[in-house]
Amino acid sequence: MRKKIVAGNWKMNMNLQEGIALAKELNEMLVNDRPNCEVVICTPFIHLASVAQLVDENVIKVGAENCADKEKGAFTGEVSAEMVKSTGAQYVILGHSERRAYQKETYEMLEEKVKLAIKNGLKVIFCVGEVLEEREANIQNKCVKAAMDGSVMNLSEEEFRNITIAYEPVWAIGTGKTATAEQAQEMHAFIRSVIAEKYGQAVADDTTILYGGSCNAKNAAELFANPDIDGGLIGGASLKAADFKCIIDARG
Repeated sequence: MRKKIVAGNWKMNMNLQEGIALAKELNEMLVNDRPNCEVVICTPFIHLASVAQLVDENVIKVGAENCADKEKGAFTGEVSAEMVKSTGAQYVILGHSERRAYQKETYEMLEEKVKLAIKNGLKVIFCVGEVLEEREANIQNKCVKAAMDGSVMNLSEEEFRNITIAYEPVWAIGTGKTATAEQAQEMHAFIRSVIAEKYGQAVADDTTILYGGSCNAKNAAELFANPDIDGGLIGGASLKAADFKCIIDARG
């Protein structure tokens, strides 16, 4: 059985004290009302060690929003996969569209990041998705397959089992637009078929695929009702414990 996961991506929000307060509030909620899915909160680097120590890892796993494509060395300002792991984090988000757009991350760089993350015992939430022009040109499948081929499809089967795919239609991130449940399901099914083609149906059936792109308390249940949508990668709605809890409950 593949995991159902609801992951929060805090992005560049909240100072250390605010982040700790949010993690405490969420932890208290979930300890008292155990979720039926795996819950992950992916925080800025400065929060990781503090948050990992205060949450109950039976109800909340902690992840980073990125890691470096180098193991160690003279790379001022970078944070390695080994450093992330040493904080108590278990997950890392890689390939997010914001980093591809603003930090010009290439699929070759991401392939290195993925390998280093797995080597250091981290599970990877790997993001793929098309921009509006690609969706309008009806080449979204081609774009998503290219992202996967360039970054995660050269892993061994054993390595690939550490990958969760997050489909994020870039045109729906932070815009209030959401892919329809039908559009999302169609892409999730396509992603699963790409995995099956490379690693076989059993691995594809075991792979968790999340929807990310303006998923919120109002639309989560409709999205999660689809057979290939295993959960969500949640942005803005993960910054308020009550809103995030509603989405977690919808996955239940």
